[in-house]
Amino acid sequence: MKFFHSVRWRLQLWHGLLLVLALAGFGFTAWELQRANQLGRVDRELEERMGIVEGAMKPDKPPADDRSPQPGKIRLSPREQNLFDGMPGQVFYYAIWLRDGQQTGASASAPADIPRPGQMPGPPVFRSRAALRECFHDTPSGECVLVGRDISDEIAGIRRIAWLLAVAGGAVLGLGLAGGWWVAARALRPISEISATAKKISAGDLGQRIRPTDSESELGCLATDLNHTFAELQGAFERQARFTADASHELRTPVAVVLAQTQSALTRERPAGEYREYLEACQRAAGRMRGIIEDLLALARLDSAGSKPVAEPCDLDRIVRETVELLGPVAAECDIRLDLSPARCIGDSGQLARAVSNLISNAIQYNRPGGSVRITLDGGTDDVTLSVSDTGQGIPPDDLPHVFERFFRADKSRSSAKGHAGLGLAITKAIVDSHRGTIDVVSEPGRGSTFTVKLPARPKA
Repeated sequence: MKFFHSVRWRLQLWHGLLLVLALAGFGFTAWELQRANQLGRVDRELEERMGIVEGAMKPDKPPADDRSPQPGKIRLSPREQNLFDGMPGQVFYYAIWLRDGQQTGASASAPADIPRPGQMPGPPVFRSRAALRECFHDTPSGECVLVGRDISDEIAGIRRIAWLLAVAGGAVLGLGLAGGWWVAARALRPISEISATAKKISAGDLGQRIRPTDSESELGCLATDLNHTFAELQGAFERQARFTADASHELRTPVAVVLAQTQSALTRERPAGEYREYLEACQRAAGRMRGIIEDLLALARLDSAGSKPVAEPCDLDRIVRETVELLGPVAAECDIRLDLSPARCIGDSGQLARAVSNLISNAIQYNRPGGSVRITLDGGTDDVTLSVSDTGQGIPPDDLPHVFERFFRADKSRSSAKGHAGLGLAITKAIVDSHRGTIDVVSEPGRGSTFTVKLPARPKA
C-alpha cells in the first residue's frame, strides 16, 4: 500500500508500536503488582487464621491399645469463632481432614464441595478456585487443615483496576499518536518544501528558494545547503546563457564579414586583385573564428570533469623566460624586468606556459606606451608565487570581480578592435584552478595591475 512507503507513516507505525509495547508493559506490571498486593494481604489473613485453627485442635485421650493420639473436635473461643462467621464482607471458613481423607470438622460458612488437597508436607500452600482463595497445610500427625475465603470483592477490584489501566493506556496512546503525528509532520515539513521548491526549479523557475523554519536543525541545515546549491546552479545557468550569447556575438561578426565579402565578390565580375582582397578579408575573419573556437575548445577541455593536468615537476622559471623570449617582438615598446629565482612546481608545462603567456600578453597589451612590465617568481617549500605587474591603465573597481569571467572585457570597444574576445584570463584561471592553485588581481586605475598566481610546489593529497 502507498502509505507504507511514506516516511511519516513509517515513523508513526514505529512510534505507535513502541508506545503500545511500553504502555502494555507498564500496565501489566502495575496490574500484576496490585493483584499480588491484594492476594498477599488475603494470604496473610489466611495464614493468621490457620494458626488459630491449628492451635484450637485438641486431641482426645487415646485408647489403651493405640498409642497415637486421636484428633478431637476443634474448640474455638467465641472471639476466634467470630473471625470465621462474624465479619461482614469477609467470609472465612475452615475444614479439617483426617489422614484417611475423612472430613472431621468444618465451619458453618464452609462450602459443601471442598475437595481435599493432596498431601503437602512443609509450609502452607495456597490455591485459587474460582472466587475462593484457600490455604492448606498438613500437620505432623497427618491431618490436613484448610482455611479459605471468598475473594469476589478483591477480584472485582482487580478487574476495575485493569479497566482503569486499559482506559488510561488508551488515552495515553491516543495522545501519544496524535503528538507523534504532529511532531513528524512538523519535522518532515521542510522535506515537502524542498520537494516543492525542487519541482519549481526543474520547471524553470531558478529563483525559487527554500524557506527553512529552523536553520539550526538537521533539515534546516540541509535546506540552507540546498539553497546555496540552487544559487550556484542559477549562477551557472546564467553564466552559461551569458557565455552562449557572448560566443554567438563574437562569432557573428567574422561570419558577417565572410558573408558580406563573398556576396560582394559574387555580384559581378571583378579583376583578380579585387578577388584577392575579398579572399584576404575572408581569411582574416576565418582566422579570428578559429582563434575563438580554439579558446572555447580549450575551456571545454579544462571544464571537463575527467580532464586533469599532467602532474609532473616542471621549471616555472624556464617557462617564464621562454615565454618572454617568444613575446619579445610584441613587447618591443615595453620594458620587461625579470626578477626570477629557481622555482619548481607540479603541473602540465604546456598548460602553464599558456597561462603565463596570457598574463604577460595582457600586461603588454593594456600597458601605456613606453611602460614597463615586472615579472617576479619566488619559489617556496609548499607554493610557488608568480607575479606579473604592469604600469598600464588599470582596471576599474567595479570590473575587478568580473575579470576572470568568459568574454568579459573592461574596455569592450578597444578589446574588440584589437581582436581580443575576452577569454585569455578565463583560460588562465581555469588552468590555475585545475592545478589546485589560486590567482588574484590587484589594480589601481591609472597606475596598473598586478596578477598573482600561486601553484603547488609538491603534490597535494
